[in-house]
Amino acid sequence: MREPGQGSETGGWSLAATPVEAGVRLELGLSDLGGAPATAIITLDRAEARAFARALLAAAGDAAERTFTSPPSDA
Repeated sequence: MREPGQGSETGGWSLAATPVEAGVRLELGLSDLGGAPATAIITLDRAEARAFARALLAAAGDAAERTFTSPPSDA
């Protein structure tokens, strides 16, 4: 993964996951938060990391359902 805070193709954000002895270290980088770059770093144990991943997947599913409310019409 890209280093936090790099890359405009993601809209100015990045997410890096690194395994550590206790579980996983997550780094969320934002290239412009109130006019300055910011990085949030959290370390999660395995159970917390799994719960976090499930929450992200649920949020992504919600967003998809709200974005695509009906099947595409044939053109």
